[in-house]
Amino acid sequence: MIPVRTIRENRLPALAALTFGLMAAGIALVFFYVPNDADQGFSQRIFYFHVPIAFTAYLCFGWGAWKALVHLWKRPAGADLESYVALHQGLIFGCLVLITGSLWAKISWGIWWTWSSDQLVLFLILFLFYSAYFMLRYSLAPGPGRANISAVYALFGVALIPVSFLAIRLAKDFIHPVVFNRDGPQMAGSMFLTLCVCFAAMVSLAATLYHAELVGKRLDARLRELKEALA
Repeated sequence: MIPVRTIRENRLPALAALTFGLMAAGIALVFFYVPNDADQGFSQRIFYFHVPIAFTAYLCFGWGAWKALVHLWKRPAGADLESYVALHQGLIFGCLVLITGSLWAKISWGIWWTWSSDQLVLFLILFLFYSAYFMLRYSLAPGPGRANISAVYALFGVALIPVSFLAIRLAKDFIHPVVFNRDGPQMAGSMFLTLCVCFAAMVSLAATLYHAELVGKRLDARLRELKEALA
């Protein structure tokens, strides 16, 4: 019987192909289909990258926290590594959130950053919190103790995710204009379609990177075990 893990690894090429197709479609829609924004003009097109990247970062952090809970709860093999990889991907996308957000703010509103904006500061705190996760993890010796402490730390960070998201919804400043409310998306149909495709592309990209890193980490662990067995 073929192990489930091997089946998942064999799906990686298909997932990568799906990601390539969605990314190509998203880029084509952003630059050749949607109209320029009435207020911000061409620069508003970064919205279709920035917002999906931000939601993908939240999803990665949330998935990492869930895998941390699974590790502490059921102790399955590999849950600690899966939590680590998810948080690593979340940090990568979080960095992209800060970069694309700063570029958008500078082009559209003339500022790179403002400390008076709660939503910006809260996302930065979330980003720094999970950055410290890796400092904590690698300051400890490998083993069950490191896995347990890392999982507990990852779970504490999940509380910052809804706080950071709600700050965007409740903010009154101009940094994050609200485009979704109880009446639905406040944008043209072409813009909403493009946003959905870009969101799917970013989630698919994160899933591809997640599985690719998992394959690499597991292969590295197997090679290390083989070296120790032959030593």
